Amino acid sequence: MVAKINRRIVLKGTLAAAVGYLAGCSAGKNPPTSVSRPGFTPVSMAAVDGRSVVIADEYEYQILIPWGEPLASDEPAWSWPPTADAQTQQVGIGHDGMTFFPLSEDGRHGLLAINHEFGSNPHVLGTAIPTTHDQVLASQHAHGVSVIELRETNGIWAQVPGSRFSRRIHVNTEMVMSGPVAGHALVTNRANNPIQGTLNNCANGQTPWGTYLTCEENFNFYFGSDKPFDSTEAQQRYLLHAQGSFYGWHLFDPRFDLAHPDYANESNRFGWVVEIDPADPSATPVKRSALGRFKHEGAAVVEGPDGRIVVYMGDDQQFEFIYKFVSSGNWRDMRAAGISPLDEGTLYAARFDEEGTGEWLPLTVDNPALATAFTDEADILVHTRLAATLVGATPMDRPEWTTVAPAGDVYCTLTNNTRREQPDAANPLAPNPHGHIIRWRDSDSFLDTHFTWDHFLICDDVYETEDSLGSPDGLLATHDGKLLICTDGPQLEDKPNQLLVADTATGALARLLVGVNGCEITGLTTTPDWKTLFVNVQHPGNGNPEITSFPAPDDGKTVPRDCTLVVRRKDGGAIGS
Repeated sequence: MVAKINRRIVLKGTLAAAVGYLAGCSAGKNPPTSVSRPGFTPVSMAAVDGRSVVIADEYEYQILIPWGEPLASDEPAWSWPPTADAQTQQVGIGHDGMTFFPLSEDGRHGLLAINHEFGSNPHVLGTAIPTTHDQVLASQHAHGVSVIELRETNGIWAQVPGSRFSRRIHVNTEMVMSGPVAGHALVTNRANNPIQGTLNNCANGQTPWGTYLTCEENFNFYFGSDKPFDSTEAQQRYLLHAQGSFYGWHLFDPRFDLAHPDYANESNRFGWVVEIDPADPSATPVKRSALGRFKHEGAAVVEGPDGRIVVYMGDDQQFEFIYKFVSSGNWRDMRAAGISPLDEGTLYAARFDEEGTGEWLPLTVDNPALATAFTDEADILVHTRLAATLVGATPMDRPEWTTVAPAGDVYCTLTNNTRREQPDAANPLAPNPHGHIIRWRDSDSFLDTHFTWDHFLICDDVYETEDSLGSPDGLLATHDGKLLICTDGPQLEDKPNQLLVADTATGALARLLVGVNGCEITGLTTTPDWKTLFVNVQHPGNGNPEITSFPAPDDGKTVPRDCTLVVRRKDGGAIGS
């Protein structure tokens, strides 16, 4: 039986958010354009066969940069399974969050920074457990980020041959850590090994100064041990235990062996937001520790009116939290002084109260709730989840992507929570198998710790209708008052995951695209004119060619490959219209 919170609370939240919204409009912000229904024919679930992508009649798509595609013409061609060396020169697997950085005024030429979240061992290696060090390296090199230079010619997008920008960043790439945790004992190993690598790169963000933020999510999947191991309370909170490794890297790489005394703090080096400069291939990626350590799903960046940077983030696990970071000063002034705006500031966790109000709770040593529990700010940031619990943040139903609309509203997908037994104001279903989307608004200055909130969408309300969706995940607010919503989880009648368009003013939904069996639809970015959308088909068929061969030939043998879709309206109109 599903327990539901009193919907009067939800309605009160909606009213409170509406008041905040109107205040934002009166401050000179543009309200979203209201349309009763997007101007395309929604895809009917009855038209979906699960073996190929189905898109609205008014749209078309092109397949781009599948897993294993060489980054240069003289680099190794795709073959399966990949070798470790080849994979460092090829597009990674697990296409996920991404950002398009234009290099031309018309937006038809630019750099695509794309995350590679995960690829199971059978999918990548053809074996359940790695049996050699080279196999471990191949898996490690399939993770991370690709930076790819793209250009459109006569309506077709392709890699730019011989690009000086194209590169791979993976688990063994040199990194540095900045902010309060840099050099701290909690991230120092007895082996004295350097900071290396990024993995399970899920969602993303971008800064006003033109850099890419990639977010490390389920980093616990990669750590384990075949030796006795007593995990600490902190490690247990991050699901770091001997049985936790899905990849078996610890069998050949001691960095990922939780019981190895020389690498005792290696797991503390993951779970961060990593900043990458896509326009400077020589720039070392930086782990920005001031943004906290947890299963980062994304990092939506907005500039406040005084030039401070605000970053909204979700921690993708049941009963974890929503966070925001506010830089200590104007980002231009900070950068002019040689200080990263992502290194100095305050990290907050969200408490969602009844009546549609909420409070941002500071995670600092000045907070009395944390002063005696942690030794310093670095201790708080390495153990962010523990700190957020102590200050009384609201445990949420798997907070995933965040996005900020032009009018200032912030949206966050709460994918699902089948373990919830008691509903609350912000999480009104128990259990919550289909998820929901929450919306809030900070003050115009972004500095006030109070906010108002409401529920934009409760998937249970539409799950049995033609507008059905479940497990909302990827999210992008458009320039004209719409919301692009990707799904990653069970859909009605076991249909594949999908991409929908929602009108934020009316709540109307329309299905734009449906993927293939076993896939996730994810990773949303557009050209500056909003006429070209890049979206990913991740792990089609879960690597099983008997389920689907998309995007490869339908021969029942070729391993399906993650890929990016270039989506456009046939009439050249804006995405979502």
